[in-house]
Amino acid sequence: MHPDYLNELRQLLDFGLVVLLWLVQRIIYPSFSQVVPERLVEWHAHYTQRVGYIVVPLMFGQLGLSVLAVWQVGGGLDWLDLLLVLSCWGLTFGFSVPLHQQIAAGESQPQVLQRLVLTNWPRTLVWTVIFALGFWR
Repeated sequence: MHPDYLNELRQLLDFGLVVLLWLVQRIIYPSFSQVVPERLVEWHAHYTQRVGYIVVPLMFGQLGLSVLAVWQVGGGLDWLDLLLVLSCWGLTFGFSVPLHQQIAAGESQPQVLQRLVLTNWPRTLVWTVIFALGFWR
């Protein structure tokens, strides 16, 4: 059995990430195509810096707590949670980061922006599953 504080902290971080990802998926990424291409690089730089202050601590905190749960308890749901968290990291650095790098380099063609939205769906759904798993831990 997990200590209550561990479950509560994990659920809090999971909730923060799931809310953030749904906002990004449904509002923020689609709005990139509404920014005038000449201004997108500058706007994108501000966006990524500011959202990074929120995303980075949440992701590292979630990863750290998932590893801690596996180390302390090591139940099946803990391993599944860690696998899903690691898959989010893989999706982030395999798809999202390279697309953000393209946008930062001025490559803001509609297909790049559409690919960002399309490839973010798996991350959004996996983070939703991670949050839902918290109700069974």
